[in-house]
Amino acid sequence: MRELDLPNKGPEAIVVVKTTDGTLKDLSWVPAEDTEVSAVSSNTDEGRSVIRHSAAHVLAQAVQDGFPGTKLGIGPPIKDGFYYDFDVAEPFTPEDLKGLEKKMKQIIKSGQRFSRRVYESKDEARAELANEPYKLELIDDKGAADDSEVMEVGGAELTAYDNLNPRTGERVWGDLCRGPHVPTTKYIPAVKLTRSSAAYWRGDQANADLQRVYGTAWESEEALQAHLELLAEAEKRDHRKLGVELDLFSFPDELGSGLPVFHPKGGIIKREMEDYVRSKHIENGFQYVGTPHISKEHLFHLSGHLPYYADTMFPPLHVDEERDADGQITKPGQDYYLKAMNCPMHNLIFRSRGRSYRELPLRLFEFGHVYRYEKSGVVHGLTRVRGFAQDDSHSYVTPEQAKDEIRHLLDFILGLLRDFGLDEFYLELSTRGDSDKFIGSDEQWAAATEILEEVCIESGLDLVPDPGGAAFYGPKVSVQAKDAIGRTWQMSTIQYDFNQPAGFDLEYTAADGTKKQPVMIHSAKFGSIERFFGVLTEHYAGAFPAWLAPVQVVGIPVADQFGDHLEAVIRDLRKRGIRAEVDHGDDRMQKKIRNHTTQKVPFMLLAGERDQAAGAVSFRFRDGTQVNEVPVAEAADRIAGWIDSRRNESPTAALFDAESAPAAAAVTTDS
Repeated sequence: MRELDLPNKGPEAIVVVKTTDGTLKDLSWVPAEDTEVSAVSSNTDEGRSVIRHSAAHVLAQAVQDGFPGTKLGIGPPIKDGFYYDFDVAEPFTPEDLKGLEKKMKQIIKSGQRFSRRVYESKDEARAELANEPYKLELIDDKGAADDSEVMEVGGAELTAYDNLNPRTGERVWGDLCRGPHVPTTKYIPAVKLTRSSAAYWRGDQANADLQRVYGTAWESEEALQAHLELLAEAEKRDHRKLGVELDLFSFPDELGSGLPVFHPKGGIIKREMEDYVRSKHIENGFQYVGTPHISKEHLFHLSGHLPYYADTMFPPLHVDEERDADGQITKPGQDYYLKAMNCPMHNLIFRSRGRSYRELPLRLFEFGHVYRYEKSGVVHGLTRVRGFAQDDSHSYVTPEQAKDEIRHLLDFILGLLRDFGLDEFYLELSTRGDSDKFIGSDEQWAAATEILEEVCIESGLDLVPDPGGAAFYGPKVSVQAKDAIGRTWQMSTIQYDFNQPAGFDLEYTAADGTKKQPVMIHSAKFGSIERFFGVLTEHYAGAFPAWLAPVQVVGIPVADQFGDHLEAVIRDLRKRGIRAEVDHGDDRMQKKIRNHTTQKVPFMLLAGERDQAAGAVSFRFRDGTQVNEVPVAEAADRIAGWIDSRRNESPTAALFDAESAPAAAAVTTDS
């Protein structure tokens, strides 16, 4: 291995090295022969992941020091942080987390050294870990564990990492782990525990109930503080919180987990989204269809979803069984499933009559309501629900048309996302893995993957590989969009499917009169209406663009006697299709302004004595700017023009220019 210049301090400290095959190794690793490696610094994604997993070990040491008898689960790095699961007598309190964080910082300051040790056999590991039942299970499962999460086992060897006293070399603590780790705890410069929650061992509700402690670790205090500021901003934007504050939606316990209801204001936003997307699909050559929410089991065998997706589908409903007076079955029943996907039913529409090549591409679209059994631990507001509507479409094309159709769909998707104010993207290409769940020939997968990859490259967007992430029936491209604070959300998907057409015996008559099988291309522009609603709520922090806002204009009279003047203005706006109302409440004007600013109303129209005398209104905007005495007709035209243009920024006094309207001034109207 070549000598490397390895800085050990600051955000560019080298924490591990990477071999040419992409494997990360401890800095103490000594290869058997000369090997090319590259340095991995702490301010890279891989470096941060190693820091975070090392911090998880420090957390586990602190827990077992402070809570003797605690049994260890797993402690992987995750996006922006880490967690560790513990079997502990009582749930952790916020005060416990403060104490654990203090203990972690003491351990980090002491500079304990991480030392890798190889077990000679499973028996040796079992003997050492006889009092750690969860670790014993991982030892027995070695080779079958998911390396993406279970850090304890993996690779050819079974290993432990010991934390050694930096002065004496004495083993202070240790854990079953495949690593790698930073050289010493001093390479963890910034750490914070964030929360605790209940968790099931290995995510299975049938297993033991554990306590999960979450934390985050970074290459510097500055990076940690930047992350904490982002978390604070994200908390302000949390769509679950804003949904309550803005009266948009709720999750009644009586309905069950992951089943939202939209209130009138949320219903307006949802309808506007749906109407716009429906019109855009029609512009792009799609035909609107409708399918039921439930189907006989056989349909999902035809499509191939059963048994692959059985765990994410609700249990079947057994109906139509008949029995005689003695309880003997005279007519067998059959199982029906709530649909978890729309594609099988669209296939039935295609198959309902003969199809000619002249009809292709045939594009079918619907807002299809689907139901998926998400585990309760992963249900999250609108972004992970059990019942949702997909803006689901399927294009049936000849093999020769597939590339152009995928290009068409990607352009359509990116344009639609931009229409809603998302304009920074990258693409992720999900391909076949080694699992036997993937059906179809190697040649089919290779051809489909090549087409998707070519279109992605042509787009000019960054393309990230996702090996093994494809659906069972073909590769897919997903559009990853960044929101206003830089977080990435998986949005739209395009999937190439050569399997379902075969399962349903779909065919069209080619130009030469022969029967041929079409290619089916799945696409969902939002993914789901509910998820996209949640993302937009957080992207705009609840201050939706005027064209989406549930209340677009509110009139606020300076005093009661000016209410009629505003009512006339509002009536005119309503005739133009604008959602407008007058606040005749008892609160003082300034409180009304505060209330409607909090409710994120884009246009507030004020009226006092001078406004009424001049046949005018004064504008007040969300940012506190104000424009006084705008003639009523001009005010209506400006509001309607802004809304009709579907501009996504919040209107401000800049709506008016110096030549066509009075100068903007942050002042109150006369009263």
